[in-house]
Amino acid sequence: MRAIVIEKFGGPDSLVYTELPEPEPLDGHVVIGIKAFGLNHAEMHMRRGEWAEAARVSGIECVGLVKSCPGGEFPVGAKVAALMGGLGRTINGSYAEYTRVPASNVAVIESGLSWAELAAIPETYATAWTCLFRNLEITSGQTLVIRGATSAFGRAAVGLAVDAGVHVIGTSRNPERFPLLERLGVERAELEGPGLSERIKEAKHIDAVLDLVGNSTVLDSLEMLRRGGRACLAGWLGGLDPITDFNPLLQMASGVCLTFFGSFAFGKPGFPLSDVPLQTIAERVAAGRLKAKPSRVFRFEEIREAHRVMEAGEAGGKMVVVHD
Repeated sequence: MRAIVIEKFGGPDSLVYTELPEPEPLDGHVVIGIKAFGLNHAEMHMRRGEWAEAARVSGIECVGLVKSCPGGEFPVGAKVAALMGGLGRTINGSYAEYTRVPASNVAVIESGLSWAELAAIPETYATAWTCLFRNLEITSGQTLVIRGATSAFGRAAVGLAVDAGVHVIGTSRNPERFPLLERLGVERAELEGPGLSERIKEAKHIDAVLDLVGNSTVLDSLEMLRRGGRACLAGWLGGLDPITDFNPLLQMASGVCLTFFGSFAFGKPGFPLSDVPLQTIAERVAAGRLKAKPSRVFRFEEIREAHRVMEAGEAGGKMVVVHD
């Protein structure tokens, strides 16, 4: 099968096309014929050698058709989505014609959407949904701040929260993107930057913050919460540097909760992929209730250009790669 491998850590030219054997059937696993896959910043960090783990074949998600499933969890030919379960980290991922995934990390996702449209859903929407409705336990009528709301992840979270009746305030570093957030349904856009908790008028009355900027802003996010409010750290748009000399006694607001979610937890106890309503999400995308159309669609042969666009910050949303 054709596959893209990380030949060495470095720039987009580190991604090289080659031929590899197709994955063999294995009990408890699903071999998937890949039709399309989404692109993620994690794969950029893996390519650079900045991630703790990186498989030779990158790619943490895909959509396609079941080729084999010895355990019978899914019928051959079923249309499925797969994400994480070690994909692209400890086992070869989705930058190929076929991949083999633990059955716990596969879900049926029957839909009339195109493969490109389906590929924009799995990782982004599964992670956003879990952050919002499991970690933050957000409910209709509450007020939520999403920091980094114009990212692909942020846009998915905005859509899901607004669809659930949540009052959303979204942030962006670029005021020119405020109209985009307003079209997605936020009640107000705020300029992302240091000291947001001192500038936002709802400070100390906010129910939840989904922080996708990362370690550089999460302590500030905690400062804007009401007593009992929650902040979920789930992204690193501001970089991977840790919080310097973090001391909760001196730096963390009292009476608030800090939680974290990483999508690598999917498939593990407590976070089954079956918990995420991917089928319902796909139906809402098809009905126009959620706006999940990919911002850019690349052919399999264009992986280096796709990574260049991602690295340059020119994605403008969720980018996907399709097989011809």
